[in-house]
Amino acid sequence: MEKRRFGRTNHMSTVAIFGGAALWDTTPARADEAIEQVIAAGVNHIDVAPSYGKAEELLGPWMPRIRQDFFLGCKTLERTQEGAWAELQRSLEKLRTDHFDLYQIHAITSIAQLDEALRPGGVLDATLDAREQGLTKYIGITGHGSDSPAVFLEALRRFDFDTILFPINFVLFADPNYRAGTQQLLQECRARDVGTMIIKAVGKGVWRDQPRTHTTWYVPFDTAAEIQTAVNFALSQDVTGLCTAGDLTILPMFLDACAHFEPMSLAQQEALMATSAQYESVFALNGP
Repeated sequence: MEKRRFGRTNHMSTVAIFGGAALWDTTPARADEAIEQVIAAGVNHIDVAPSYGKAEELLGPWMPRIRQDFFLGCKTLERTQEGAWAELQRSLEKLRTDHFDLYQIHAITSIAQLDEALRPGGVLDATLDAREQGLTKYIGITGHGSDSPAVFLEALRRFDFDTILFPINFVLFADPNYRAGTQQLLQECRARDVGTMIIKAVGKGVWRDQPRTHTTWYVPFDTAAEIQTAVNFALSQDVTGLCTAGDLTILPMFLDACAHFEPMSLAQQEALMATSAQYESVFALNGP
């Protein structure tokens, strides 16, 4: 599987980054099967959070064996210095490690939330303390929403984050405003040597009245051919890698698509975006 440099961290991350959300509410046996699939695929980067259900406790037993083989990123939804510090300690304990490679301020969706996170006594102060004490090497920020590009451009103006995580897919890129904002953000990330992780690469809509057939927050593409096309599009952008979808049935197809990634020309990308009217933005409803 292709590897790309994760910005200034200098880690050569596989283009598939294991998204721990897939372990939300599964059994230890099923989690073990999934982690074995991830290892077999050659993935070397994990992204997890305490807000991902059982993910930390299911990954924890594996960490003493595989920690040295993975770049490990974790997150916090806490917004105060005290709350974030306490949550970081719990995550270290559950994941049976003495440090993270990356600790991220999670789910910043507006300038108001950015203000809250970066204020004195806010979550940023906890991450700075953690970095000073060797509990994390790098500091990142994550978010979801149509304002993500503008919010993260402002975040980079206010603090020198090492990484960002936000959504890209071809349905979103059919919106010229989101596309232009994202391209401006990615250009700034390249200039600052900021690592970029992408979520919702295989998103095609939101759950409404239909039965929930997958555990993703959004409606995903769910055939191998569709997933390959969506992955090819997302990885054709100037990004480090894609967090795998939060669904264990999608996971093997996502991993396979990343392993067989083929760049799309601009003409191919435009043709794919022209089909987006039959789908729906993953921002159509509020959600994580």
